[in-house]
Amino acid sequence: MATSLCLLYLLLFSTCWLTISMSEMVLLPLTHSLSKTQFTTPHHLLKITSARSAARFHQRNHRHKQVSLPLSPGSDYTLSFTLGSPSSPTISLYLDTGSDLVWLPCSPFECILCESKPPLSPPLNLSSSATAVPCKSSACSAAHSSLPSSDLCAIARCPLDSIETSDCNSFPCPPFYYAYGDGSLIARLFKDSLTLPNSLSIQNFTFGCAHTALGEPVGVAGFGFGRLSLPAQLSSVSPQLGNRFSYCLVSHSFDSDKVGRPSPLILGRHEEKEKQFGNENVEFVYTDMLSNPKHPYFYSVGLEGISVGKRNIPAPENLKRVDRRGSGGMVVDSGTTFTMLPASLYDSVVTEFDHRVGRVYERASEVEETTGMSPCYYYDKVAKVPVISLHFVGNGSSVVLPRRNYFYEFLDGGDGVRKKRNVGCLMLMNGGDEEELIGGPGATLGNYQQQGFEVVYDLEKRKVGFARRKCSSLWDNLKN
Repeated sequence: MATSLCLLYLLLFSTCWLTISMSEMVLLPLTHSLSKTQFTTPHHLLKITSARSAARFHQRNHRHKQVSLPLSPGSDYTLSFTLGSPSSPTISLYLDTGSDLVWLPCSPFECILCESKPPLSPPLNLSSSATAVPCKSSACSAAHSSLPSSDLCAIARCPLDSIETSDCNSFPCPPFYYAYGDGSLIARLFKDSLTLPNSLSIQNFTFGCAHTALGEPVGVAGFGFGRLSLPAQLSSVSPQLGNRFSYCLVSHSFDSDKVGRPSPLILGRHEEKEKQFGNENVEFVYTDMLSNPKHPYFYSVGLEGISVGKRNIPAPENLKRVDRRGSGGMVVDSGTTFTMLPASLYDSVVTEFDHRVGRVYERASEVEETTGMSPCYYYDKVAKVPVISLHFVGNGSSVVLPRRNYFYEFLDGGDGVRKKRNVGCLMLMNGGDEEELIGGPGATLGNYQQQGFEVVYDLEKRKVGFARRKCSSLWDNLKN
């Protein structure tokens, strides 16, 4: 352990040129992406988000390999860096712990059905230092679901005599296809130097360069398990930086254009330093990661149950473990907005919640139809709702959710048809029957429910930790 801790930090338009030692941590900002148009309302944003959260969740149960893309405007957190020269234009990508690849739009770039989604940064112009990844490399096999190098060389039109003599190094990795909830992309693998704006660089960083995509013009910084993810490649520079990271997501609202402080992303998060930031007295609760043979890039954990007030509702057995088909468990995912639960657990939670809230407040059926969220209620001043807690596998691994993480409140009406009224909606979603979730996760913990917590991913000890934090204050304490 170094005698002093140097926290390197990045502000959106500033660069700190410092030397990094292997025992230090790196602090980076995650910027909250809020993309609205004059035709977008909170109802519309919630409707888009709920629909695409469901699409993303169900897609995982039907594809062996896909990019798990973040979802709707107003729900995403982005990370910025440069490729090639440090003076190159900054690239902003969605942070996604449910994906194992860094990919981005490359010029010329065509995005089909992307008219309503403005890009965060222009498509990348590959620098002269960028090189194609050869078909014989392990990175190429990883992108193509571990196909043998001989097959990849054949796909790349390598001559038979070169394949037989294993002399395929000059042939580039063939394009690969990724599919996700409501779109897809075709990309090629390249290598170049990646530079975070605090001057931390990764040489020969492997990334996907997409010239065509369907439904997604932005790109993803994959933070999941897998040799092509950003943490895995960072481990080649410093195992400490790549094997343990955390983020603390600053809360956002679907009916506000306000952009607050960045959400801190900490690479190389020291376990023994967890309580030493600021004046907060925090305690982390940990739960073990579950291995998923079909989706090894997921951070899956076991869920024992959910409490609504003082009533504990046990989770189905498939949420406590992952079977050999890759079914079960709960995925901790920064790229999904709302938490998805299997139908039996969701129905039990909603029934108990409505039993306590529905007898006091009027049901807002019209709001449910326009937002896709349910149940929703009208109330006069301050709605009284029960506390919701998540109980993960492991002694004492319980997380009490802040009210705003599961009950979203906004002003409805005032459009000449309905008068303005306060309305609140439960921000959990029905993921469908357990029989429909074969081959994929049984539930997903979305980023909306993770707000206001520092979430630690310890890849070496294979555990996930949660601690209640004031994330904006944490950012201030870390960068000062």
